Amino acid sequence: MEAIKKVTKIDRAVVAKTSAHQAIASLRRVAAYARVSTDSDEQFTSFEAQVDYYTRQITANADWTLVEVYTDEGISGTNTKKRDGFNRMIADALVGKIDLIITKSISRFARNTVDTLTAVRQLKEKGVEVYFEKENIYTMDSKGELLITIMSSLAQEESRSISENVAWGKRAKCEEGKVYLPYKQFLGYEKSPDGQPQIVEEQAKTVRLIYSLFLEGLMPSGIAKRMEAMGILSPAGKQRWQTSTVESILRNEKYKGDALLQKTFCVDFLTKKMKRNEGELPQYYVEQSHPAIVSPEVFEEVQQVLKRRREARYVGRSGCFSSKIICGECGSYYGRKVWHSNDKYRTVIWRCQHKYDNGEPCKTPHVTEDQVKAAFVAEMNRVIANKDQVLSDIRMLITTLTDTRELDEKEASAGKELEVVSASMRKLVDDYARTLIEQNVYDDQYAELLTQSRLHDEQIAAIGEQREQQKARKRELDAFYKVLKTTGPILEFDEGLWNVAVENLTIHGKGHGMLRFNTNNSLQGWSEVIE
Repeated sequence: MEAIKKVTKIDRAVVAKTSAHQAIASLRRVAAYARVSTDSDEQFTSFEAQVDYYTRQITANADWTLVEVYTDEGISGTNTKKRDGFNRMIADALVGKIDLIITKSISRFARNTVDTLTAVRQLKEKGVEVYFEKENIYTMDSKGELLITIMSSLAQEESRSISENVAWGKRAKCEEGKVYLPYKQFLGYEKSPDGQPQIVEEQAKTVRLIYSLFLEGLMPSGIAKRMEAMGILSPAGKQRWQTSTVESILRNEKYKGDALLQKTFCVDFLTKKMKRNEGELPQYYVEQSHPAIVSPEVFEEVQQVLKRRREARYVGRSGCFSSKIICGECGSYYGRKVWHSNDKYRTVIWRCQHKYDNGEPCKTPHVTEDQVKAAFVAEMNRVIANKDQVLSDIRMLITTLTDTRELDEKEASAGKELEVVSASMRKLVDDYARTLIEQNVYDDQYAELLTQSRLHDEQIAAIGEQREQQKARKRELDAFYKVLKTTGPILEFDEGLWNVAVENLTIHGKGHGMLRFNTNNSLQGWSEVIE
């Protein structure tokens, strides 16, 4: 016989009394979370008000005890990774220090749906409840998670919209040519009262020194060491200088008073990940946008030197001989090597950097630093002994380089030809728009004119490149002339003189090298030194 089920209804009042009787009499541990996303004075006032409000609210409730008002100032809510106050609060809650968390709204808690739901679910598993005042949502409520998901999605969409508006605002400022610099880590400038960059002369001296040392032949690594030795702080305010920092200063067009805008852009509004702009978005080049620290001529000369070194097969970073010693067989630069680095026979040598790259090794020998130094001293003294003639040669070269009339004429001629081609293209487009010519005729003629236009553009660019090379060469000769005029016979190697005087040293074979000075004269005759 089947048993008859007996169901007894238990009244709610009985449950309440039982639960109340069984519960341990204790106060509920309550924390609050307050955050503002900027550090402006107006937001700071709001921040202080939030802290004061939650402190009074929690302490006024007899059933609650205040754990802490956790805070984050000047930090965006789109991601919780950098929010120390938030992360510390979650950690305290998960180890049982908090029973209830009160916060203003879901958007104050996080604008990222994933972060919000992850945190809420972690807390819920540990019995920790969150109360969002603005939305009047308790996470322990049966409808709480659905409402949180909806509200968090709305908050995330709001964050995306704000990010897009900010990006649009930045692009609008770029189109207007407005320049912003990261002043806290940008050497040489500060923000003026009118919001524009202005020169900090003490820092500008360092920038000019870096450019000067580079043009004297010092490598970026050597400049970094020089800055450290002089006790000059880096743009980040640190004693240690990175080679990349020096290179960045040498390449940054803002030091000549121009600005390339929108070099990078944000690819994800949640992670704030930035990417170098490689054509995905337009860029804007603003000329004379702010005061220059170095002249455009000095800046362009530095770019020429950087370009020459970049195009070489090897760019050294090891002192004054880097990018100066060349293999006469394959054309590569010599690189620095250390033999017997851990014993008394330690020797620094220079050898073709690509000696063993092409199957058959280059036959050019290695040279020691002492050999190079001795060769330079001997050859430099020969130049000094014939100083008057060398100075005369340098003056003649400078005069030749200063005369740019031929280049100017070529550039003007190419410019006129380009104007003619451009006018023909405009007429062709107009004729096609008025259906005066057929499609196939238009396509053929336009392609031909476009090819001509590009050739003229390349010709004009090449002339400009040649002019910049002449300016750089002239500056090198000016520096050599100035030093040579006041230099007498030398007894030992002088790095500064080497940097100014020597263009390169080419090693051709055992017992044969060619030292090329900045006069375009190649001086030989030190075969007894290279062995």
